[in-house]
Amino acid sequence: MRKTLARAGSWLLLAVLLAHASDAKPEIFRGEIGDTQCALNIHSLTRSHAEMLKSKKMGGTPGACASYCVQYLGGDFVLSSKNEVYRLDNQEKVRLFAGQRVKITGTLESKSNTIHIVDIKPLQ
Repeated sequence: MRKTLARAGSWLLLAVLLAHASDAKPEIFRGEIGDTQCALNIHSLTRSHAEMLKSKKMGGTPGACASYCVQYLGGDFVLSSKNEVYRLDNQEKVRLFAGQRVKITGTLESKSNTIHIVDIKPLQ
């Protein structure tokens, strides 16, 4: 009997947690689609593409640099916004916006600092 009650309680707790997690309200995030290599100072001292673009090894634009780093250096696309770097859950969706300033509507998972993208548009 105790095991049955414990299982039922566990399932109820899981259902409540999942329902709460899905209640997150979408927010608006603005910034540039970059890559983890540059944005997290893995090969950049300025958290930007500037150094890589000067070397001409990664392409001639921020978008080319970000795409190169993701494709060949094991990076991921991220949203760089002021002093924040957000991970993005849908890498294929943001690939087209590499190097561009964008407006993302999504929910933030604070533990992993990951934005779950609902919509993405270029900023004018």
